[in-house]
Amino acid sequence: MSNSVVDDFFLECQDRIEVYPESELARSAQKFMLASTEPKYSYNFSWLERPIIQYPQDIVAMQELIWKIKPDLIIETGIAHGGSLILSASMLALLDYTDAVESGKSLDPKGSHRRVLGVDIDIRSHNWAAIEAHPMAHKIDMIEGSSIAPEIIAQVYEHAKGYERILVCLDSNHTHDHVLAELEAYAPLTSKESYCVVFDTIIEDLPADMFPERQWGPGDNPKTAVWEFLKTHSEFEIDKQIDNKLLISVAPDGYLKRTR
Repeated sequence: MSNSVVDDFFLECQDRIEVYPESELARSAQKFMLASTEPKYSYNFSWLERPIIQYPQDIVAMQELIWKIKPDLIIETGIAHGGSLILSASMLALLDYTDAVESGKSLDPKGSHRRVLGVDIDIRSHNWAAIEAHPMAHKIDMIEGSSIAPEIIAQVYEHAKGYERILVCLDSNHTHDHVLAELEAYAPLTSKESYCVVFDTIIEDLPADMFPERQWGPGDNPKTAVWEFLKTHSEFEIDKQIDNKLLISVAPDGYLKRTR
């Protein structure tokens, strides 16, 4: 397929996306999000046999961003079963393969500088073992500890030295204060034209009594943290086109693009 045909295809996509926000499709998507959250619909999926606990739309969005940005480091807070780490690592491995094909050089999977760094306050032993046993383990590093503890932040910054294109994903504790602290700590590592993706901003749009046992809820969640962060960080902006395209997502207002 020629480049001009592909360009026309994506222009048509943009035209469709522009009319979605006020459409019946968007209203139906909102109803689906509300109906699917409590039954744990997002817990039904995996990536290369590791549970990923994400909606398929967000999985596809992350694939698109990684392929477009071509990061050499992806930083993720919140590990759980490790599915997101495996997704990121597999995309970086695919970028390595593409580089090898384009350069005509042989592929050395363990020789690539591209890495994924995961941070979690409690990496369960069975999850740690499963991630280390996975074929993508050679591209993954993990740090156990609170993502907002000064010593952990320092370790992440040390790890990030020498990397030029960095993508950040925040998906750990979902309280306003914690996510805002993560944003202040890790968003500055995001390279220009890359993204800091904040997951579970959808909490702001869900009924207050849906998860009464949680520390977070409407008024105290990742989306309120994003709004607060953006007041003093004009180098980031919400990529509304991603929101309008996905419609079904746990991260509305959470795809933050660094523009300068």
